[in-house]
Amino acid sequence: MKSLRLETENKTCPLEKAVNTISGKWKIPIIWQINEGKKRPSEFLRGIENVDRRVLNQHLNEMITDGLLTKKSFNELPPRVEYRLTDLGHKLVHVLWKLNDWGKLLIKK
Repeated sequence: MKSLRLETENKTCPLEKAVNTISGKWKIPIIWQINEGKKRPSEFLRGIENVDRRVLNQHLNEMITDGLLTKKSFNELPPRVEYRLTDLGHKLVHVLWKLNDWGKLLIKK
């Protein structure tokens, strides 16, 4: 059986990197919400039950750093910010749909 740890120059396992990128209680719900289109922070707060504003902002910033989201700030008052999925984020959505299907199989067990 092949090892999941693929040898690369920096010894990073791609699977481990992927799982770490989406780990966090609210990251997958954020992806599901934003898959419907651009979102403002208040829309995430309304759409994801029990998410804390501070934690939401932390996850959004991490997801920007990881290349899953972009943030657009508008120069107006009151300030307006919108988040969108990047191409990499859209590719993740396809993976999550497959993971969702696999999860259904686990539920049926």
